[in-house]
This record gives sequence, structure tokens and C-alpha cells, in this order.
Amino acid sequence: MTFSHKSVLLKETIEGLNIKPDGIYVDGTLGGGGHAYEVAVRLKNGRLIGIDQDEAAIAAAGERLQAFSDKVTIVRSNYEAMKQVLKELGIFSVDGILLDLGVSSYQLDTIERGFSYKYDTKLDMRMDRRQSLTAKDIVNGYSETELYHIIKDYGEDGFAKNIAKHIVKEREKEPILTTYQLNEIIKSAIPAKMRTGGGHPSKKTFQAIRIACNRELDVLRDTLDDMTDLLNPGGRLCIITFHSLEDRIVKNAFRKQENPCTCPPDFPVCICGNQPKGKVITRKPILPKEEEIEENKRAKSAKLRIFEKRK
Repeated sequence: MTFSHKSVLLKETIEGLNIKPDGIYVDGTLGGGGHAYEVAVRLKNGRLIGIDQDEAAIAAAGERLQAFSDKVTIVRSNYEAMKQVLKELGIFSVDGILLDLGVSSYQLDTIERGFSYKYDTKLDMRMDRRQSLTAKDIVNGYSETELYHIIKDYGEDGFAKNIAKHIVKEREKEPILTTYQLNEIIKSAIPAKMRTGGGHPSKKTFQAIRIACNRELDVLRDTLDDMTDLLNPGGRLCIITFHSLEDRIVKNAFRKQENPCTCPPDFPVCICGNQPKGKVITRKPILPKEEEIEENKRAKSAKLRIFEKRK
């Protein structure tokens, strides 16, 4: 299967990066290289570093960006190691960073990866297949309380308690090894009248387990300050999110970087000494236009936020 993935909010992200022909840019979630290609096209003496943890993405992006091999460096890693990856390349500051979060169309549609509830296959969900922890390990090994918190916090599912209870009850009979086994368990945990409308009953639980398996929110939360610190004055950080949890983390981090003062609101002057790191360019997130959503249903929940480092 070829790595196909429509880059979401492509035009808006490229505009948001404010690319300088001789600048250094990082795509921390390279994927198939759609955004990276548009960055590379705009570089003359500049450089692009592409990072991804998925070997299929690395192969696809390498092919797509072959024409720019003189200015593009591709590294297989998680973007949480961005600072280290750049340091090893002798780079200590950059002009722009891009993240396109979540799971790619390719990952969802590659059946054996086990990301989708639409196909019957083994439970996997690892974005980096060098990692040992899989969705199967979480479903069969985590306690009922842990499963409840994962499904409630990461899936925002109102039936989290019941789903966790059903998973634990069923795995006592036999191990839960496939996506369809898990589908059936989730279905039986949700009252029939609540299963009509609102999308597939497994959607939220699958999202939650995937996020937990790949530590997606922790990585994002722990890396945002590092990324801002890496930017040159006037450099920009563009982040595309696909659900409210990611978006909230980005929005709050950007807000804090713009206004880091910790003094009580009634203090007449600031005495904490915390200086703003820059400014939020997007007061409200940029959303895909109707035409894009029609062309690519997966763009529907995308939001782009942009932060600019203090000049």
C-alpha cells in the first residue's frame, strides 16, 4: 500500500510559517511529506529537517522529497527528541517548526497497524513499531481503574466506566486480541438506544487507547516549551490538532508563553520577572474551509494555532 495522506490546512500552515528562503525549518511529524514538500519548494539556501517515528512515513517522505535531498534531512525519531536531533546535526536554533498531530490516513488505512475499528485485525496501534507496548498490552494488562481513566480522559466517553468494566470481565474469559473483539465489547457496554447517531460506538475508546499507547498528549505537553526555545526571534511554531484535548494543551501553552506573569492580578506592577516568549498569531484557531472538508472528511476536526517568537 502506498503512503497516501492528504495534508490538512496545507496553504494556511505554509503561510503561517512565514518561510524565509534561507531559513531552517523542522517538520516534527513528517508523515508522507506533504507539508514538508511545500516548505522545501520555498527554500533556496535554507534547510529542512523532517522527523517521524513511523518507518513507512520515513520511506514515503524520502521518495517524495528526493528532489530536495541537498537541503532536506530526514530523521527517524519522535519529535519529543527534537532538541537532541537538531543538536546532533549541529543546529541550535530554527526559523519555524510545524506539527501535524494525530494519526495519518495511511496509518488508519493500513489494516495490520490496528488503528481503525473498521477492520478486523490484531490490536497494535504503535506509531513506532520499535516500541514494545501495544494496544493489546493496554487492553489486557491495565487495571479497570487505569482503563477507565484512559477512556474517560483521552476519549471523553461518557460510558468509560462501563466500557472498562466490560473489557476486564471479557478478558477474564479469554484474551482480547483483535479490533473486532474489542468492538463487540464496547458495543455491549453502551445501551442500544445510545448507539444510534454520534458516530461509531468504538471511535472514542480506540482514540483513547491509541493516545495512551503512543503517549501522544504527554509528548505534546512536555515538548512545547522546548520548541519555542528553539525558535529564532520572529520564528514561528505552527501546530495542527485534531481533537479538543490536543487543542487545549496548545492553546494554554501558547497563552502562558505570551503572558507568563505569575503575580496576583491585584499587584500594581509585575515582580515575578517572567518575560513573554512571543505572541499568539491566531486568537482563534484557523479551521479548514468547506471545500477542503468536502474533499477530505478527515480535515473536519482540524485546528491550526500559530505562535511567533519575540523579535
